[in-house]
Amino acid sequence: MKVPSGGVRARCSVCGGVLSIGHVAPDAAVAPAETPRPATLAAPELAAGAPVERPTDAAPSALVPESEPQRASPVAHPSPAAHPSPAAQPRIGPRRVNPYLTNDPAQRARRLARALVSDLVAYHPEKREEGLRAGTLKELFREDVRKSWQEYVEQVGAPIAENTPHFQDALNDILAGGRRVF
Repeated sequence: MKVPSGGVRARCSVCGGVLSIGHVAPDAAVAPAETPRPATLAAPELAAGAPVERPTDAAPSALVPESEPQRASPVAHPSPAAHPSPAAQPRIGPRRVNPYLTNDPAQRARRLARALVSDLVAYHPEKREEGLRAGTLKELFREDVRKSWQEYVEQVGAPIAENTPHFQDALNDILAGGRRVF
């Protein structure tokens, strides 16, 4: 017998709802025509749709006694109506968009340009230092910049590549270290 005869209360690690798990006798067989009755919610306010208070100081594992292994049992989770939807919750401030997930072609072109130029710096750090020191950065990286430009145009398209300063800005900011070389 893993569940005590009085039952156990536990908190769902997914939704935070409090559940009552009752004891089921091993020799009590369920007739095929019967359906097992799900466990009831422990707190009446959960069923009423009130917000759920989530403990901050107790870990989910602290809710189940250590001597009892966690195992699947017939448990009823609170209904979706018991939890307000994210749209119903108040939002604090404007929603910020992750720039890496946006489909804006200009932002995508800018990120790609910076990535391509960053690769040049990562693969040729000594060559970059020599070019910055001697003032020959443009000549030393001529072929590498040409290949990166071709890749840039291929990925973002000629109209965006030719009508935006993203690639040139990336060359000056990253490769030239903020100087206006390109």
